[in-house]
Amino acid sequence: MPLEVTSFVFDSPQSVQDAPGCLLKMAAKRYRTPESTENSTGLSLLFTHCVGGRKSLASIAYRMRARDDIQDKEQWEPVIQRILELRSSEVHEAWAFDWQHHGDSAILNHDLLTSTPSRVYGVSVFEWSDAIAAFISSSHMRGRRIILVGHSAGAGTMVLTARNRALHDIPYAALVLIEPTVIPRELFYLTIEDRVQTMEFVVTATTSRRERWRSREDAHAWLGRRVPWDSWDPRVLRTLSEHGLVDMSDGGVAIKCDRRQEALCYPDVEPHFTAAQELGRISGTIPMHFIWGDESPLVPQFVQDALADGSDGRKASSVVKVQGGHRIVQEQPAKVADAICDIIDSAGPHAHIPRSKL
Repeated sequence: MPLEVTSFVFDSPQSVQDAPGCLLKMAAKRYRTPESTENSTGLSLLFTHCVGGRKSLASIAYRMRARDDIQDKEQWEPVIQRILELRSSEVHEAWAFDWQHHGDSAILNHDLLTSTPSRVYGVSVFEWSDAIAAFISSSHMRGRRIILVGHSAGAGTMVLTARNRALHDIPYAALVLIEPTVIPRELFYLTIEDRVQTMEFVVTATTSRRERWRSREDAHAWLGRRVPWDSWDPRVLRTLSEHGLVDMSDGGVAIKCDRRQEALCYPDVEPHFTAAQELGRISGTIPMHFIWGDESPLVPQFVQDALADGSDGRKASSVVKVQGGHRIVQEQPAKVADAICDIIDSAGPHAHIPRSKL
């Protein structure tokens, strides 16, 4: 079943880091099928990606596999394709968004990010969540029933979209958090030495990564022979070589996401703490579903437990383990899609309908 794909560019809310009227752009794609388009009352699914290699309590061996692996919105396409094939009677559309310094957003924002002195610290998760929250309040989502799906840092991003809303005004039928890097502040500082060491390793790996090739096919072949990409589903790897690279004026292709901008993501830990607090506020009102990789050491079990054991109000409507590591979206898209389909079924036809704010 072919996907009908439409590209969009949205203005992010004004940031204090930028001059008045200078707005970061957020690239997005909407996915439908002929069958889902006819289902005008179906769910709208919103997807956010992860960063390359996330900080963790991982072993040295895993760190060697946790090198930057390049992320963008199109890597959701195999997941979205399967969901729309299996649940076109329940889903109207899916949207996927690029962080403002990833994928197509990185190309759109290149000049602003590289010429503005206050952008020395990059683009925070808070800014991404604010841009998605603005989209949710727009006419595109008026009257829609919404399920948010986020992977890794994208999971915390989705949680944070609710932070400026009263509980009765949160317009979500469910949140699906896949390998979230959300963590309570106190647990982060219990293991601060290991986390700082891992963060430094990932930043170094990111800033020294290869980012240019002679062609897309050359890049595809090179990536496919190396970790972590050699464990990816072939369809996801193909989306990376087709959509994650940009043609250069002097020949060849390069990664769209600037490695320095990406490296700035890793020390930005405050959003992950705030998201943990927000989970405690909203999880009694909005169904919260966790999907973990059963082979992933990236988020320790005690952190997984803390996000769903009722402490500080945090609780889960469901917790599912999928075979794979932290990159289960890239490694096991069909299994991730099947788990999301089960969550869609649990949302039912009477999920909360949002009120648009224009």
